[in-house]
Amino acid sequence: MSEESLRKLSVAVGDKLKAGGRWITAAESCTGGGIAKAITDIAGSSAYFDRGFVTYSNRAKHQLLGVSESTLQVHGAVSEAVVREMAQGALHAADADIALSVSGIAGPDGGSAAKPVGTVWFGFAERSGRVLACERRFSGDRDAVRLQATVFALQTVLDEFL
Repeated sequence: MSEESLRKLSVAVGDKLKAGGRWITAAESCTGGGIAKAITDIAGSSAYFDRGFVTYSNRAKHQLLGVSESTLQVHGAVSEAVVREMAQGALHAADADIALSVSGIAGPDGGSAAKPVGTVWFGFAERSGRVLACERRFSGDRDAVRLQATVFALQTVLDEFL
């Protein structure tokens, strides 16, 4: 996906959020703030984005988002259980209507047989109580995995929550 395509996706998400008077937040690990950047690259995004969280370490996930230390130990950071807790924690910490979370292995190292490079888990939570989590496997180098994760997260918000 090109930068222009990502920009169009970000505009579409922002337009829907603004029209609905809704707020979004992001809790990011492997994307390192890329989702927040994509959202805030759009002029006027302060009408629907107040704050985000880059929680790269387990410590940050626990301290800033309230992810349980036992969840992190039992399941690992790249897991359904963790992204669910990340999304719910971000939703409450930001007092948002929608929260998304991302935790994955962008590479080039850090993968395993069970969780190879390109494995990314996504969490989504709504103020209504709805929580969704899903896993994707992306290919390419670190930048490609991070871009694909950013696009997938925003597209899922647009398709499933707006």
